[in-house]
Amino acid sequence: MYIGKRFPFWGTVIWSKKYIIIFLILDIIPILLYKFLDWQWLAIPWQPIALIGIAVSFYLGFKNNSSYDRMWEARKIWGGIVNASRTFTIMARDFITNEHTSEKLSENELSTIHKSIVHRHVAWLKALTYQLRMPKPWEHTSKADDILRKQGDIHYEDDHFIKLKPYISSEEYTYLMTKGNKASHLLSLQSKELLKLKLGGQIEDFRHMELEKMLGEFYTLQGKSERIKNFPFPRQYATVNFIFVWIFLVLLPFGMLNIFKDSSHMYSSWLVLPFTMLVSWVFILMEMIGEYSENPFEGLYNDVPISSMARSIEIDIRQMLDETDLPKPMEPVGEYGIVL
Repeated sequence: MYIGKRFPFWGTVIWSKKYIIIFLILDIIPILLYKFLDWQWLAIPWQPIALIGIAVSFYLGFKNNSSYDRMWEARKIWGGIVNASRTFTIMARDFITNEHTSEKLSENELSTIHKSIVHRHVAWLKALTYQLRMPKPWEHTSKADDILRKQGDIHYEDDHFIKLKPYISSEEYTYLMTKGNKASHLLSLQSKELLKLKLGGQIEDFRHMELEKMLGEFYTLQGKSERIKNFPFPRQYATVNFIFVWIFLVLLPFGMLNIFKDSSHMYSSWLVLPFTMLVSWVFILMEMIGEYSENPFEGLYNDVPISSMARSIEIDIRQMLDETDLPKPMEPVGEYGIVL
């Protein structure tokens, strides 16, 4: 996620430079044919092109609104994870006591239990972010995109899950590595631990029920994240939008020839080039913004910074247990300071 006031103008130009070069080639060809070969028939009436442009505008508006909804929903989901994680931590810290047990545990033993539960939750956060970073066929995987992910150490690798070892026991890690959806099974392990504490008397029935409700909330938030990750923006809309945009952009210079054809000014027809490129650039930028916003977990410039948020949650909830050996917040990466 870019955290500056606005993207630099030249950064936007560089981001879309491939299309600018394509427009330069597409737009200059009809001008040369019209100007030097006197192919007057290339000048298409503007009205049908304008109708296509109106249809394209509606499609772009629909796509961008839908992409923004996906991104904003993802941000709300992770806002829920932030709040629920804090609530779960203070509940685990204050609900697990010697109040209802016949065999009293020492303060150190209770502290160890609190720590194991919170650390297991941190492992869940990390596992969930690793799973949401797994690339999908419809996501962006260009060389530049991969470089950005590697700079922030959020690129997907199978051995990412080895980073969970410091947060769970070796037995839990061995069990976890035999499962597919590791984040889901970490919540299952958490539930087993809470049941064990209930049976041991460290948690009474009502408090156990409230803690289990929090695990249910985490399952709900995880499922919502997986729904956005695993179900793409419908490909039929993305495909038709892409085709319509390019039909309009290819026809655009032919319609512009009629507008800039004042014979009294020998250079007037050359005005087609800058104006056509400008209009084309506006339309392709709207298309690119929608395309790069529809997958909010792929770890790029416009996405929800779940890795940074997970790190912040870890620092926050571990501080609630008065821990001091904490990781540092994630720093922005790349030339433009992108938070991942």
